[in-house]
Amino acid sequence: MPVPSDLHEQFYVPVIAAPMYHVSSARLAAAACVAGIGGSLARHNHSSNDAFENQLSLVQEAVLFSTDQGGRAAGPLAVNVATQLPEEDIRINLGLAAKYGARIAITSIGDPSRISPIIRDLGMLHFHDVTSMRFAEKAASIGVDGMVAIGAGGGGHAGTISHLVFIPQIREIFDGIIVMAGAVSHGAVVRAAQIMGADLAYMGTRFIATQEAEVNESYKAMLVDGTEADVIYNAGVNGMPASWLKASLRSTGLDPDAMPVLKERGTAHLPAGIMPWRDIWSGGQGIGLIHDIPSVAELVERLAQEYDAACTIPSSRQPVKNV
Repeated sequence: MPVPSDLHEQFYVPVIAAPMYHVSSARLAAAACVAGIGGSLARHNHSSNDAFENQLSLVQEAVLFSTDQGGRAAGPLAVNVATQLPEEDIRINLGLAAKYGARIAITSIGDPSRISPIIRDLGMLHFHDVTSMRFAEKAASIGVDGMVAIGAGGGGHAGTISHLVFIPQIREIFDGIIVMAGAVSHGAVVRAAQIMGADLAYMGTRFIATQEAEVNESYKAMLVDGTEADVIYNAGVNGMPASWLKASLRSTGLDPDAMPVLKERGTAHLPAGIMPWRDIWSGGQGIGLIHDIPSVAELVERLAQEYDAACTIPSSRQPVKNV
């Protein structure tokens, strides 16, 4: 299924600012939606349902205010919900999201099959994160509306498959919405994603280095100053492979060149008081294209210009002449 026409029309640029642990907030999500791209909130960033509802309300208020002031059509809001939560909690969280206008529910890490009917009943679109073809096939079998294909080079718990293979492979078995995720920091890459068969692109790391991202300024500086060589994909932080900033590892007493080999998941080996994501920061290889800290609105305008320029590049392929 192609992107529903009414959803497609909501995107000024076909990009979703990805939900990120300890990063996504109402301020960042609202700025993304108001700028005309997809904004997102992560339920696990909030200590209670009331706190989550407050963030949803703030995003809705910002979008309505912008619309009343004649701003461009707002992009859709997505919410990320963990699959391992009890079903009643999931129903409450998704019900709140639908109440405040969220269009997309994103599930990750785990079996999304029991959540899919709840999402459908609420009239939302169901996207699921996939990092391998095995997971993609499972997601297709339960009839998700979209897949977030997290390929090599992404931040967080990224996959290891090149997008050059992953996206076309998923398209062979799935006619729903494909979102290309991982190392996307430029509008031309968004266009490349579409050429390969995706409909939308995910950007996480690039939106951490924006004025609206409510994170430590040192985190933003690491993204601006670093390159892809400053990212390490390793399981030595908490037992799950993820992309980490080498400078952040060093700042917390870890050596990126001698990371521990863990036999199971856990953080007991970390220095006292240090927590992954909060104190040890993640980033994808897309940091190689991050050189400043603009507002979300400025970044989206830049992405639009880069995307439009990429769309006008003519093919260099010459037609075969009959001899």
